[in-house]
Amino acid sequence: MNMQDEKLKKLSEIDAPAPLEGARKQALDLAMAAFDEAAAEKSRAATQGSASGQRLTSIMDWMKGLFAMENRYALTAAVTGLLLLPLGYLLYQNTALTPIGMGPQPPVSINTPSEDARGSSQSETGTLTSELADDESLAIGGERDQMVMAEEAPMPEPTPSVAPAPQAKSNEAFAAPQVAQQQAVGTLAMSGAPQDGAGMIAPSPMPGYQVVPEGAGDQFTEFDDSGVKVVAAEPVSTFSIDVDKASYAYVRRALNDGYLPQADAVRVEELINYFSYDYPLPADPNVPFATDMQIVPSPWDAGKQLLRIGVQGFEIPAAERPAANLVFLIDTSGSMNDQDKLPLLIKSFSMMLDALGPDDKVSIVAYAGSAGTVLEPTPANEKRKILSALRGLSAGGSTAGAEGIELAYQLAEEAHVDDGVNQVILATDGDFNVGLSDPSALEDFIAEKRDEGTFLSVLGFGNGNLNDGIMQALAQNGNGAAYYIDTLREARTVLVDNIATTLVPIAKDVKIQVEFNPAEIAEYRLIGYETRALNREDFNNDKVDAGDVGAGASVTAIYELTPVGSQSVLVDPLRYGDGPAELTDQEKSSGELAFFKLRYKLPDEDNSHLITMPVTQDIAVPSLADADANTRFAVAVASFGQKLRHNVFVDQMSWDDIRDLAAGARGGDPDGYRAEFLSLVDLAKGLSAQ
Repeated sequence: MNMQDEKLKKLSEIDAPAPLEGARKQALDLAMAAFDEAAAEKSRAATQGSASGQRLTSIMDWMKGLFAMENRYALTAAVTGLLLLPLGYLLYQNTALTPIGMGPQPPVSINTPSEDARGSSQSETGTLTSELADDESLAIGGERDQMVMAEEAPMPEPTPSVAPAPQAKSNEAFAAPQVAQQQAVGTLAMSGAPQDGAGMIAPSPMPGYQVVPEGAGDQFTEFDDSGVKVVAAEPVSTFSIDVDKASYAYVRRALNDGYLPQADAVRVEELINYFSYDYPLPADPNVPFATDMQIVPSPWDAGKQLLRIGVQGFEIPAAERPAANLVFLIDTSGSMNDQDKLPLLIKSFSMMLDALGPDDKVSIVAYAGSAGTVLEPTPANEKRKILSALRGLSAGGSTAGAEGIELAYQLAEEAHVDDGVNQVILATDGDFNVGLSDPSALEDFIAEKRDEGTFLSVLGFGNGNLNDGIMQALAQNGNGAAYYIDTLREARTVLVDNIATTLVPIAKDVKIQVEFNPAEIAEYRLIGYETRALNREDFNNDKVDAGDVGAGASVTAIYELTPVGSQSVLVDPLRYGDGPAELTDQEKSSGELAFFKLRYKLPDEDNSHLITMPVTQDIAVPSLADADANTRFAVAVASFGQKLRHNVFVDQMSWDDIRDLAAGARGGDPDGYRAEFLSLVDLAKGLSAQ
């Protein structure tokens, strides 16, 4: 009998005193936390090799550390926790948490489309975890998102609270999660754990336990914030529109999980465009855009102004939505094994079936170590058949993304719908580690299929190895959009509530160009759109690809303007040079601040159309308080995004200022998205102060 066995034998002979009030609950929490962490470790081992032996050893070391404490309460909790470890191990060995390749796999259980979106029905697996699952407690994030995400019982987070690391460009170096209200915090407090700045206990990690920031390993394209442009030197600003919303959902996921997103995950224009605005609707589908503008004093600098440009797309009634030929291209690689990846993905596509009609077709292709057809083109009203195919998916293997994409396009071509929507929807965590060695070759392939009439959109899931750069590139080349699905609520928003926006394009290659009048405006700065910048000559070149807009979508852009004569002008005039071009008397007296241009192509056309309008002082209001709710809320979100990116131009704007501005422009907010934004500002404020 070794020393540890002797200790356990002596421990079993102890006549333990009656537990103090709350000790049993704490012991259960400790045991469940150990079980939860062991399950997470085992899940990671599916693709990285088993570390179960090391995990059990580290748990034992941690428990021995608790025994060393002289406090009777802690000893009682530790004894009870140790006695419960066999139960935890038994649960670990016999529940649906066992990953692919590590034991028998129960089928993934999902709700059928006829069930309520909140998942009120029982899971079909019959496992202990599914029996314990409470749909109202399994939301992944968001104040209002209380829908079921997966068949896993809610358990206390095992990750200790740590102080956030400094922000950095590196994909691995950013703030670690702040886990509030740890169930085991009382015991750890008695051992002398230090207090953090907010008075919360900040326990040290268990021996052998490494704290890894959530989101570490996610990859984002690095970019710098747009700088100030001198109108005399660069009077024209040109960019492609952006209706993607992935950045906002990722930022929400990070903040709800307790850490600040890395700066490059924050694309300010995607945060602004996540929200709908009350812009006037166009009446003619052949002229599918209406424009709305307003100029207000800047809250960031009293000597500057903000120009808010709103572009509203034509709405197509649900009854007039064209038939859709959809191919679900699903990543089933080992990295998709987490509950917020493949299980959430399956539920998301299952909900989408309710928004499809009998004229729509669905195909399914899965890819991992190799690609394969899971479902041939099938009418969308054959829901049982489609759901059965989705239920049969499981995660395992490496990622042959390129092969899967080729097969998906092949199925799309076989079921091609004339005068309809032909689209591949790629669902992945973005980890394309096997396939074409040259990413540009894959992008060229997708662009070629785009020109033949089949578009590509991308849905991103999970964190830890999210490759946002690849997702963005593929969606842009495929004339589609990129979304990040962090919750079932977001899945419903993208795939059900806004299905026409997601699937039905009203215009492609949409570009905006603004020329500023040097007699009125000295400097300007475009907020966001850094990754969508175009050359001036690209605006009139119909061969240059640009953004695409779905039915009913709106696009908002904000410029910061510095009027001529303002004390806030940052760039001194040239000592040598010609200076601004000579203006005619009509131009000097026109009152025009700028000239706006929008160029677009209709979905089935190759030649672009042009919309123009002057920007004059008539749209200016004397104060931000006098601005409409569209402007005030958009400015609040723009401030929020820039502050997350540590942009010096908004240093004068506090988190409280941002929240107050947004709260005053919340309006009716029937879906609660703006209320949710207020909670994110509060979270960002708290995490930034630590």
